[in-house]
Amino acid sequence: MVESMLEPAFEIIGSVSNGQSLLDTAMRLKPDVVVTDVSMPILNGIEAAAQLRKSGCASKIVFLSVHSDPDFMQACLSIGAVGYVIKPRMATELVHAIREALAGRVFVSVGEKL
Repeated sequence: MVESMLEPAFEIIGSVSNGQSLLDTAMRLKPDVVVTDVSMPILNGIEAAAQLRKSGCASKIVFLSVHSDPDFMQACLSIGAVGYVIKPRMATELVHAIREALAGRVFVSVGEKL
């Protein structure tokens, strides 16, 4: 569903189903932006993103999550993410969040507090 939403606006170069695959694929493909879920098997999205940062990956990271809790948002931003979109707002905010990331700005779902 996410891919079909993003394909009209962006070139999708990879898709994964767990945090370890995210690490391997992002390091190999070096995308401009990585969109990841907070909750993933093997490594959660926060752990995977932290490891990407440690390994020197320069991709912008945008999180997609069901969690609107400020602690989750802060954890994601503190490891270097530049976007946090809650799933109920995905259809209206995800493309915008990615564009903001590419422009070097931070995006957090409307109404969410840090």
